[in-house]
Amino acid sequence: MGHQDAHETGQTDSELTHADPVGDQALDWFVRLRGAEPDGVTEAAFKAWLGEDPRHEAAFRALETLWNSKPFLDAVKALPVDKSALIRPKRRFPMRAAAMAASVLLAAGVWQYPALIIAFQADYLTATGSQTTVSLPDGSTMMLNTGTAVALDFDAGKRHIRLLRGEAFFDVVHDAAHPFTVSGQYGAVEVLGTAFSVKTGDDEDEVVLERGRVQVLCLCENQGKAELAPGEAVSVTASAVSPVHAADPSTALAWRDGRIIFENARLGTVLQELRRYHRGPIMVADERVNLMVVTGNYRLDDVEGALKTLADAAGVGFYRIPGGLIILR
Repeated sequence: MGHQDAHETGQTDSELTHADPVGDQALDWFVRLRGAEPDGVTEAAFKAWLGEDPRHEAAFRALETLWNSKPFLDAVKALPVDKSALIRPKRRFPMRAAAMAASVLLAAGVWQYPALIIAFQADYLTATGSQTTVSLPDGSTMMLNTGTAVALDFDAGKRHIRLLRGEAFFDVVHDAAHPFTVSGQYGAVEVLGTAFSVKTGDDEDEVVLERGRVQVLCLCENQGKAELAPGEAVSVTASAVSPVHAADPSTALAWRDGRIIFENARLGTVLQELRRYHRGPIMVADERVNLMVVTGNYRLDDVEGALKTLADAAGVGFYRIPGGLIILR
């Protein structure tokens, strides 16, 4: 699906499944009927499947609706050209794979069109709870955190990365003739050689500098900017760049070592961060729980264990519902 290839996810196209068997069957028929000219036997089997259960036709028609929707067609038209096997490994589009990608998303219950568009635009993606390190064509290194998607442009001497979603850390090789730029949703970072992270959010991008120097620009009308020294950070919104503030890279970038560290933080803020690493929903039944102040250092590969410990420390109940739902109250 997109560039979430087997070397990143451990799945092949044939292994993309959904917990709902009706969704899986609808997906299978949707792709099969568009992969080749159906014969009489196939058409008869398809009609028989539709008649077995009213949910079958509903699921199949939903896939057709998505396939014919303008946002999906726009996403297909926006597919980038395959310029480099190194940058875009194992790209397998046109329409049959595009249909499969779209129907997988719908069968999985993910009908948010922005997520579909991101999947088509990305050169690298990580799943929830996963991290990966990528060697870039110029020798720089990029580490992607959970639920991250990036698009690369290294053509004709350019060194540009778009952070479409999530969080990434960059260790950049110095090249004075070719600045290295990373653009997020609201801001852009330009460097010659340094190490820094960029994190996108709903309302802002956050930049943390570990070493070197970077210039952060607001992609807004006032084009505000800030220059960071090591141990500093800045946030960029749709309208401005925040004042530069101190940030401890060992804490802010602890995710690189598979940990989350916080001190005297509101539990609601911590839970919001932990949600990025947990595949199921994390809910709070009492708003007062979010206001509790906690301190901790936890492993990201055991989010459920971290939540149990936090619940105990805060003196609140921990409830795990089948399907991955966790409730604190």
